[in-house]
Amino acid sequence: MIRIEAPVAPAVALVFDSPHSGSQYPDDFGHAIDRSILRRSEDAHIEDLFAPVTELGGTLLHALFPRCYLDPNRALEDLDLSMIDGDWPHAVAPSGKTRQGKGLVWYRVKEHGPIYDRKLTAAEVQRRIEQCWQPYHAAISRLLDEAHARHGRFVHVNCHSMASRGDSFSEDGPVARPDFVLGDRDGSSCDPRITETAAAVLRELGYRVAVNDPYKGMELVRRYSNPGRARHSLQIEINRALYMEETTIERSDGYARLKAHLFELMRALAALAREGLG
Repeated sequence: MIRIEAPVAPAVALVFDSPHSGSQYPDDFGHAIDRSILRRSEDAHIEDLFAPVTELGGTLLHALFPRCYLDPNRALEDLDLSMIDGDWPHAVAPSGKTRQGKGLVWYRVKEHGPIYDRKLTAAEVQRRIEQCWQPYHAAISRLLDEAHARHGRFVHVNCHSMASRGDSFSEDGPVARPDFVLGDRDGSSCDPRITETAAAVLRELGYRVAVNDPYKGMELVRRYSNPGRARHSLQIEINRALYMEETTIERSDGYARLKAHLFELMRALAALAREGLG
């Protein structure tokens, strides 16, 4: 349910991951909402847009399962017990994401309504954790630890896309969004040079870039970053209108241009990873 794209050039301390671009829907999903609606929740094509990082010596991990089935960018405790039939034997700590319907296991797709016409069993949720969340986190943890052991550091880039406008279910409300949002958890998840370099490259290419507004970085950035130990994580959100039709998720005429520009961004981050950030 995951895929790792290995470097095809001499390896550098650069690991990209795309936790939300998966489009292989498991047979046991049992959703009631139309599949075409569910697919709008995907970070469609993100794994392809960032695939060229392997040509620069970086590694790419991406999920094959959809985020609405199980979201690897959430803590295991980020769960709404009201959607489970029976007792759940583990601790829970629902976040604002769960209250929006998109915690560890999603139960709604924004204004389109509930995903299920039933409650999930505790066994179903546990199986999703074991088959999706645990392998994804085992993989990203291993890749980052290997990079750190080999190079003494790593630059981890957590890759996402975002709707071109927020809505009543989002952090920012129904407003137009910039082209990119960079998240470093208010400066706590990576060396500021990483965020500054990414922002500068994108702005030089003509894009509108925001930092930590409205997205600061979620579980994968929080869990694996520790700049004091040369473990640097940055989240990137890309406005979907730059490269696809948001309703059909088909690639648009802007796709190739964006992919070429992202290669310039990846080149700059690879250079930082080689330089040896502290």
